[in-house]
Amino acid sequence: MTAEHTNASAPSDEYQRLKAALHRFVIERIEDEDAFYDGDTKRLSKSIAGYIRQYCRIYEFPIAEEEQLVLEKELLDEIAGYGPLQSLLEDPSVNDILINGPTSIFIERNGVLEKTSLRFLDDRHVLRVIRRMISPLGRRIDESSPLVDGRLPDGSRINAIVPPLSLEGPCLSIRKFRQEALTEEDLINSGSITREAMEFLKTAVNTRRNILISGATGSGKTTLLNALSQFIFDGQRVVTIEDAAELQLQHSHVVRLETRPPNNEGIGEVTARELLRNALRMRPDRIIVGECRGGEILDMLQAMNTGHSGSMSTVHANSAEDAITRLEMMVGLADFKGSDNLCQRMISSALDYVVHVGRLNSGKRSVLEIVEVTGTNCTLTPLFLYDDDLDCLKRVIPRDDNTVERRHGPRASDFHQGGHA
Repeated sequence: MTAEHTNASAPSDEYQRLKAALHRFVIERIEDEDAFYDGDTKRLSKSIAGYIRQYCRIYEFPIAEEEQLVLEKELLDEIAGYGPLQSLLEDPSVNDILINGPTSIFIERNGVLEKTSLRFLDDRHVLRVIRRMISPLGRRIDESSPLVDGRLPDGSRINAIVPPLSLEGPCLSIRKFRQEALTEEDLINSGSITREAMEFLKTAVNTRRNILISGATGSGKTTLLNALSQFIFDGQRVVTIEDAAELQLQHSHVVRLETRPPNNEGIGEVTARELLRNALRMRPDRIIVGECRGGEILDMLQAMNTGHSGSMSTVHANSAEDAITRLEMMVGLADFKGSDNLCQRMISSALDYVVHVGRLNSGKRSVLEIVEVTGTNCTLTPLFLYDDDLDCLKRVIPRDDNTVERRHGPRASDFHQGGHA
């Protein structure tokens, strides 16, 4: 076996067979030891190295020292980590990991999707890694329960779906958790927003304006929400509500709440709406909902209208106007008994600004619109719009009468590669 066969970026079938055989050989012997794995990776690594040498002696298989080190690392990842995904989880430049069956692993780096040459041995190998991820959560995945959402110990979000629902074999999506939240300077230097627009939003947060951030999946909504939350003054009590805790508020007085899915028996679920109603009894100055996607929007709008100024949330939408339309739809789904006109008045009274973010063809995430919500029928007044020619956000000069009819801004699909992220 040559060195190229042990290169993780170009594994051959021969190398995969060797690793599978070694894996079975090592697992069988380590499981016979008193302590299979007690958290001591150095001890485990020494045991793996010894069994690799033993395998080579038994089967008279020569192996170079560099090849052995690579195999030791991969087998250590298999036993104590997450197999082929371990190196991707440890790579800070990787944002998303997408597994479509055992031989198709994609990653997103710098906003661009690319296929890797890493792969699993078979469907059972993928399932084994998924079950290792969700076992600390008390969740299971099999044919009777083929869907699961969860969160890794480092905060990364995971979603898995397996046959019979998935025809490609076990599929796994991982949204990695950034250990350090991006600051306003990071966003400005990366070209995601201009300094003028950031100063405008900073003033809006300081003066306790209610802000809704809209955008497609992976467009940077949570990143911007994290950055804006840094402008909240100390001394205010902030309550956050999320499905999976991602917000990293640099604030001295934060209460973090997280929803809970139903257990295997289908009971015990705690929804965002229930948490939001409970949060209103916790004496919050501001409420931040990680994402509104259902009936909780009605309670959120009521909170904004009843003294909890400076609250923020995100919503999936293609433009600022579509975000308002989605709010109207979700309010209707929340058993709102009022008229459409009353619904619009409530939204217009609650919201001050909608900030729409999207991903450009280059993969860069950028703020595309900042609009003000005015009037009694949710009139949107553009304040900043993305200029394609200048490749940046540009302040809009208002008309003399200071009114602009509600209109469509740029849609996220205009900037995406192949549509939605």
